[in-house]
Amino acid sequence: MKRCFKLTIEYDGSLFFGWQRQKEEMTIQGELEFALSHVLNQKIQIRGSGRTDAGVHALGQVAHFHAKTQMDPLVLKKGVNSLVKSSIVIRECSVVNETFHAQYLAKSKEYNYYILNRVDPCAIGSAYLWQVKKKLDLDRMNQCCDMITGIHDFKSFENTGSPRSSSIREVYFALVEPFKNLEPLENDLVIFKISASGFLKNMVRNLVGTLVDVGLTKTSTREFKRIFMGQNRALAGNTAPARGLFLKQVNY
Repeated sequence: MKRCFKLTIEYDGSLFFGWQRQKEEMTIQGELEFALSHVLNQKIQIRGSGRTDAGVHALGQVAHFHAKTQMDPLVLKKGVNSLVKSSIVIRECSVVNETFHAQYLAKSKEYNYYILNRVDPCAIGSAYLWQVKKKLDLDRMNQCCDMITGIHDFKSFENTGSPRSSSIREVYFALVEPFKNLEPLENDLVIFKISASGFLKNMVRNLVGTLVDVGLTKTSTREFKRIFMGQNRALAGNTAPARGLFLKQVNY
C-alpha cells in the first residue's frame, strides 16, 4: 500500500536552474527525485508547493510524494540527505494523509528578500544579498507596502509565462525593516517580508525592484500607485536579483 510523505526542504538555489525538473539542467526537484528513487528503489515523482526560479533559495519549501514502502520517515530523510548535494537538505519528513497535496492545500506562502544597504560590499554572504549602495528611505517603501496589502490585481509585477488563471492575489502583510542581530551586517541589512495567498512569476522580485526605486526616490509613492493600478509590467521597475530571495515557509 502506498503512503504519502511530506517533505520540508531547505536549499541554496545558487547552482540550480530553479525548482522544476528539466531534462538538460540541474534542478532541486530533479536532484531530490533521483535520490528518493535510489533510496526507495522505485520511481518517485514529487510535487512542490510551487516553483522557485533559478538562483532563488528556500528555508521551508514543501513537497509531497507517494511511495510503496514501510521505511521509517527518519531513515528515509537520512538516506536522501546522504545522497543529494550539500546545498539541498530535507529538514523534515513525515507520513501524512494520502489526500495531502503540497500545492493545492497551501493557504499562504512567506518570502524574505535581503538587501545590503551600504557602499562597501560584504566579503561573506554576498551570494544571498542584493547590494544597494545609496541609502534607502524605508518609510516611503512601507507606504507602498501598505498599498499592496489586501486583495489586488498584481499584473504590473508579473513576468510573462506565469502559470495562472488570474493575476489577483491577497497579500496578508508586506513590510520593509532593518534586519537586526546579524553581526557584522546588522546596521546595513534591510529585509522585505511578504505573505500572500500565492505569487505570480517573479512577483516578489519585481515588487522589490520597484520598491527600491521608491526608496531611492527615483519613483514617488504616487507614481508607485499609478504603476500598481496600471496593470502593465512595463511600468514597473527592474526585476531584483534572484540571490536575495528566500522562500521562508508555506502555511497549510
